[in-house]
Amino acid sequence: MREQPATQARPAAIAFILITIVLDVLAFGAIVPVLPKLIESFHAGDTARAAQTYGLFATAWGLMQFLASPFLGVLSDRFGRRPVLLLSLLGLGLDYILMACAPTIGWLFVGRLISGATAATYATAAAYITDVTPSAKRAAAFGYVGAAWGAGFIFGPALGGVLGQFGLRLPFWVAAGLTLLNALYGWRVLPESLAPPMRQHFAWRRANPLGALIFVRSHRGLIGLLGVQMLNTIAHYSLPSVFVLYAGYRYGWGTATVGGTLAFVGICTAVVQAGVVGPGVRRLGERRAVLWGLLSSVAAYAVYGLAPSGAWFLLGVPLGALAGIYGGAAQSLMTQQVGAGDQGMLQGASSSVMGLVGLIGPGLFTYCFAEAIGPQAIFSGALPGTPFLVAALLTASSFLLALRVAHPRAAHVR
Repeated sequence: MREQPATQARPAAIAFILITIVLDVLAFGAIVPVLPKLIESFHAGDTARAAQTYGLFATAWGLMQFLASPFLGVLSDRFGRRPVLLLSLLGLGLDYILMACAPTIGWLFVGRLISGATAATYATAAAYITDVTPSAKRAAAFGYVGAAWGAGFIFGPALGGVLGQFGLRLPFWVAAGLTLLNALYGWRVLPESLAPPMRQHFAWRRANPLGALIFVRSHRGLIGLLGVQMLNTIAHYSLPSVFVLYAGYRYGWGTATVGGTLAFVGICTAVVQAGVVGPGVRRLGERRAVLWGLLSSVAAYAVYGLAPSGAWFLLGVPLGALAGIYGGAAQSLMTQQVGAGDQGMLQGASSSVMGLVGLIGPGLFTYCFAEAIGPQAIFSGALPGTPFLVAALLTASSFLLALRVAHPRAAHVR
């Protein structure tokens, strides 16, 4: 199958996609420092129990991603990226309002379920970028997407940490406002990227998790690459699952310090994604970029898990940011495996598989953390960084698999 030329889009459209990711991550990041604390408040300050409940919340979010992502991906292949992206933003904005008003932990849980189903902005934005970018330039383009993600994460957690001092629910209201304004902005400026001749017929057999798995299986080059991404993503869940509670338990950090640390993560991420990924992939090639990114992740997790103080923990952040060279290169390798009309299906299938991973990661790491600090542990409190050490082992396994499967696809079958 010959590669289709990329659709040309107005600069305002590309800018919107990047702004969408910035605002989406800004909104998401604003609730990161406060959601575990809000859950903890429903458990009267019991950190170990809050960690277990937070793991359940994250698992439920991953389940909804697993179920909804293929459906949204196929919808975007049938009706275009624009309507799916805008409706996802609208639903996510309304969901933040629901969580801001949640009177019980049950209602908060419902809000997380809805957010898992509607949080398709990144996958749809990635499909949009693929539509308008030639394959030779996709690694750099995904680097800019990663930089947008990092920019949002510079300010989001810091904003949430500051706002959280005035009330744990205030960041949810701010997140809702940002997301709804973003949807309105997109409605005014965003053109469609997928030309009608490239669209696929809607089929229920493709718009479900089983269909997504069959789609992956039908493209042999995707199986190994998604296996690498699955192991790497499971490891990544160690950070959103336990970092806030871990930092408070081990280093005594409050919401403001946590927010500032996450902002530092965002700065490092943005610098790497904007200034390192494109030149790095061109210099190293996609395969070696993937491998070096995974090795950097292993080193970062080891530092996080063994750091005896907050200052030592921060030394791992630049290493974790350098691992970002993996993402753009891996995305580029995967997009080469399918045709232009199946990019939405690819992103939906990828998000679905990652949602399946999300059923495993949060529970695994919150359980490790609760066991490491709970009174029932053999060496209670001796190694609270256990979740990050497990993450390092998983990423090392991902690296070994990548040695075998991370190879560029021949140009004529892209």
